[in-house]
Amino acid sequence: MSENSSKKKETGAESINWDLTDLYSSNEDPQLAKDKKQVVEQAEAFGENYRGRVAELSPGEFKEMLDEYEEILDQSGKIGSFAYFQWSTDTTNTAYGKLVAESNELSSEVSQKLVFLDVEWLQVPDEEAQEMIESEELSKYKHYLESSRRYKEHVLEEGQEKIMSAKSVTGRSAWVRFFDETLGAAKFELDGEEMSEQEVLSKLHESDRDLRIRAHKSLTDKFNDLSRQLTFVFNTILADKSTNDKLRKYDSWIDSRNLSNQTDEETVDALVESVTSKYELVQRYYKLKRDLLGLDEMKDYDRYAPIMENEATIDWNSAKEMVLDSYTNFHPEMGEITHKFFEKNWIDAAIKPGKRGGAYSAGTVPSAHPYVFMNFDGKIRDVQTLAHELGHGVHQYLSRQQGVLQSSTPLTTAETASVFGEMLVFQKLMKELDDPKEKLALLIGKIDDTIATVFRQISMNRFEHAMHTARREEGELTKERFSELWMEQQKALYGDSVTLTDEYGIWWSYIPHFLHTPGYVYAYAFGELLVLALYEEYTQRPEGFPERYMELLSAGGSEWPHDLVAKMGLDITQPDFWNKGLASFERMVEEAEEMAKELAN
Repeated sequence: MSENSSKKKETGAESINWDLTDLYSSNEDPQLAKDKKQVVEQAEAFGENYRGRVAELSPGEFKEMLDEYEEILDQSGKIGSFAYFQWSTDTTNTAYGKLVAESNELSSEVSQKLVFLDVEWLQVPDEEAQEMIESEELSKYKHYLESSRRYKEHVLEEGQEKIMSAKSVTGRSAWVRFFDETLGAAKFELDGEEMSEQEVLSKLHESDRDLRIRAHKSLTDKFNDLSRQLTFVFNTILADKSTNDKLRKYDSWIDSRNLSNQTDEETVDALVESVTSKYELVQRYYKLKRDLLGLDEMKDYDRYAPIMENEATIDWNSAKEMVLDSYTNFHPEMGEITHKFFEKNWIDAAIKPGKRGGAYSAGTVPSAHPYVFMNFDGKIRDVQTLAHELGHGVHQYLSRQQGVLQSSTPLTTAETASVFGEMLVFQKLMKELDDPKEKLALLIGKIDDTIATVFRQISMNRFEHAMHTARREEGELTKERFSELWMEQQKALYGDSVTLTDEYGIWWSYIPHFLHTPGYVYAYAFGELLVLALYEEYTQRPEGFPERYMELLSAGGSEWPHDLVAKMGLDITQPDFWNKGLASFERMVEEAEEMAKELAN
């Protein structure tokens, strides 16, 4: 074992903590208590004013109602955002957890008072509803009104909707919080030290294979220790979703996600089929990487290993400059917005005990601004993560102008800005490197990331499909059954290019997306392949592209995704669209093979 193999290196991100005072100063902020009381009163007054009248309102009155509705949602969202952000950075803090519970209960209470609006709007006859949608007075809300009608067959009566909202607080939401707190508080032992999940996961990206093996064992041991609780949480949330889907008359476990993503089963099936049909590219690549790493056999803990020894630690300031330069060179306004995140402390990047793993950018609410959350460990992938989340941040910052009801995009196009941001940073680094070995190492890292974003996410979508189906047909699933379903899909992806250890069978149990947002994962593949096609469009026809791209981000969720992307010259409704992105990925693999061959000669 190398003496400093697991010793933590300073990156400068240790002091990068966000400033939430634009929301509230603390749990004790008098304004927080005042807002919690006021938002309930506003929701109550709103209900008294409009309940039973939605169908009778003129277009002008309907607009006034939606303006007021947005104000209430903004206030409620601000409280919930503050509570969740605090708790994300320290899931062991009981006061933070208490506020999360209170904000969830508050959100449910407000939701129950407002749910009549959706119910009554969807009861309006189609012909009358279309007249409202087309009215000049409601042009601001046109897409919201149009897209919401798709839920007509799935919304229950007002009393039933209130019960669904009330029970979610002590049901699904509570179990998701329990899952997050369980893994957030977990201590993983590695080389005599206690570490967080995120810290140990980062060791799988180290060049020291012995360290990767030890990290793999540390993670597996803890996941197994927690497997009883995690298996129970998975079973409970899967059963909860099955019940909700039956009540709402969804035919499949994925139908509600497709509706939310403003896409359809045919488009998603085309994406899944295109990606799974190209699994051989993944297997071809890992055989190349095995040779580059000098291994006789590639194991699952080798997948993210860098091909160059002693990968240097990238400090926070260097990462910051890489992202700022890349974004500014693409479009000055993009750089200006990104600079605000650093200058105004809208980022939390320090790795801390109790902090949840992963990364996210939260749009918060239009009256505030986005915040970025990540765990920066000084690896090149952390630079890409920073670029990814700031891509989301720029998107969310620009789309605030659309208001609460139309600022957020469907998950499918939500990943566009983030992945495009990663691509800008990657291309900048490739241009600046002179050493062929370093260029190949960077390209290998990019291919690793693309596999993780496209192919691994689709394999996880296939696992989700299998576990939801099995839970509905077989009843409660054992840990072993979950592992069996997981390994079936992982083996289909990697074939004989990667040897999957028996220990890897439990690695389904720590992935939060399955619980936080069922059906989410295919959106990553959607976004990555869309961006590969977009970037190709940018390189071939750069004139005016940055301006159109910024307009795309500013539109948020105010138009149908396929219409927004069409303005960029692409048609995502075509079944063969995904092959454009997959062809771009294949060229990356071919380039890596050529570079490796040249270096070997």
